[in-house]
Amino acid sequence: MSDAVAPPAIDTTRPRELRDAVLGEAVGDALGVPFEFRERDSFECTGMTGGGSHAQPAGTWSDDSAMMLATCDSIKTCGRVDVDDMRLRFEAWLRMGSYAIDGVFDVGCTTSSALQAGHGMKGEWDNGNGSLMRIAPLAFCDATDDEVRDVSGITHAHHVSYETCVEFVHVLREAIADPVALHARLVAEHGETPRRRIRSGGFVRDTYEAALWCVGTTQSYRDCVLAAVNLGDDTDTTAAVAGALAGTIYGATSIPEEWLDVLRGTEIIESCLF
Repeated sequence: MSDAVAPPAIDTTRPRELRDAVLGEAVGDALGVPFEFRERDSFECTGMTGGGSHAQPAGTWSDDSAMMLATCDSIKTCGRVDVDDMRLRFEAWLRMGSYAIDGVFDVGCTTSSALQAGHGMKGEWDNGNGSLMRIAPLAFCDATDDEVRDVSGITHAHHVSYETCVEFVHVLREAIADPVALHARLVAEHGETPRRRIRSGGFVRDTYEAALWCVGTTQSYRDCVLAAVNLGDDTDTTAAVAGALAGTIYGATSIPEEWLDVLRGTEIIESCLF
């Protein structure tokens, strides 16, 4: 009989707020999928559409939401942050399409390399947004900063990715505690920043700052995620991260019903919530 003591079960006491963030991310992700890699101002996203960059049906979310749901499901199943379990779930997504709607059609280079190698990538050029896009669920349990870093490190093990994920978890917790105060702070910090200064590529810091800017320059979930998609380039991830934060601030009831009605894979989402 083993003398090992199991880690304490993690405290997951905010199911409504978690659902707000998860739906907010999935809808933002799905809005951005058709426009990924498109140059800024070469298109205008006004609602949920299909086709485009990945030829997916309207309402289809990508690797961003699939890996975020794998994170959720791991916490739900294990009752704690278990990076080994999460890694197995990410591998199941990549190899077998678990947590995806119609299989995997998009995956970042660092994520793919890390999952194939069995360890996170530590180089300076390994600071894509692939861990930021899936880290939101850790804000809704009592995960420590070091646990957030460990979860990022499954794929993105450079300190820049670590600390950006920690910052985002803290911001989400501010949104849970006082959404009005957080929004006011982001308006003060980002409201006057011109759009031309916002970068929307795959670098993790750019995605994070773009998400904060989208929240700080808008007054609703709808306007926030549309602003994110219309920045161009990494449209799905920018809108996924911005959507998770805006969903937490405004609540799932603020997401346009016509978008939720088109969103695919809602049964997968509901099965992964803790």
